[in-house]
Amino acid sequence: MACVLLFSRLLPFSHRLTRTSICLLSLLLSYLCYCALFPADTIMQKAGDPISSCQRVLADGAKRRIQKSCVLPLDARPSSVGASRLKTDQRPPSTLHIDTPSPPMTNLKFGNKKLPNAIIVGVKKGGTRAVLEFIRIHPDVRAAGTETHFFDRNYDRGLEWYRGLMPRTLESQITMEKTPSYFVTKETPRRISAMSRDTKLIVVVRDPVTRAISDYTQTLTKTPDLPSFQDLAFRNHSLGIVDMSWNAIRIGLYALHLENWLRYFPLAQIHFVSGERLITDPAEELARMQDFLGLKRIVTDKHFYFNRTKGFPCLKKPERSGSPRCLGKSKGRTHVQIDRDAIEQLRDFYRPYNVKFYEMVGHDFKWE
Repeated sequence: MACVLLFSRLLPFSHRLTRTSICLLSLLLSYLCYCALFPADTIMQKAGDPISSCQRVLADGAKRRIQKSCVLPLDARPSSVGASRLKTDQRPPSTLHIDTPSPPMTNLKFGNKKLPNAIIVGVKKGGTRAVLEFIRIHPDVRAAGTETHFFDRNYDRGLEWYRGLMPRTLESQITMEKTPSYFVTKETPRRISAMSRDTKLIVVVRDPVTRAISDYTQTLTKTPDLPSFQDLAFRNHSLGIVDMSWNAIRIGLYALHLENWLRYFPLAQIHFVSGERLITDPAEELARMQDFLGLKRIVTDKHFYFNRTKGFPCLKKPERSGSPRCLGKSKGRTHVQIDRDAIEQLRDFYRPYNVKFYEMVGHDFKWE
């Protein structure tokens, strides 16, 4: 209406025009005025355009909450306060989400399941469970909780099945498992080598006579009607002829088993833990083991105390924990009493094997 009045005043000949002509000219003049006041790109922009809505939000971002749905293409970032926030966002290059909350940390699964870097391969009743529990204190070590028996019983299941049993680890962490029967299983060295020749091997050894008695004591708790130790250990007790086919005796022939391992792994890749020293000085044995694995010496004497009831070292309680942690009831059993003559006969039997083992590993374990 204002355009009609203005038109009638400015043009002197307007009184000669018809009413229809005046209306058409007024509409044309109105359109021209509108175009001058509002540029074409503003007219064409949609009210719900994400760039426009983000610009309005970012203009006073210090006072207003940025909307979760606000998405900006990288070539349309504003130069306002919000732009400095966008530069630090590490989203994919196509779009940039502003202030989208991260998923809760408790729902994330960190790391990947990897084949083990190190394996405790033996020996049974040597102290393998203690070694595993002690080294797991280290923050850079993750280990499977149970014996997998992959390389001796479950090899046909394949490496992916084996990998699935491993814990998730970060790149900086070592994956471990322990199965004591590996050391005496003939096929195991070749199979581990086929998986990775770089695998580090840990063998926990113990006086073979004491180890055999401990083995028998454990078996006796499960099989009460087991024959006596002497009947199983000797073919002829009076002559001192030892039955090497009995598993409890055969495991202690460390030199023979080690020869099989050295066909596939260099001695430098095999670390030997003394079962006796593990009891009397666990911190020193763990220090040597951490060096072998390339770990910082974090597990020290401050982590241990000697439990006189069990006759074994236990782990001191960590902060915010209720009680110290010792190995299970099956550890530290009182051994079956064996005739002294039988023990001396067994020591004579093992002596040449022990000496050969000392020479092979370059260390005297003093099992006499």
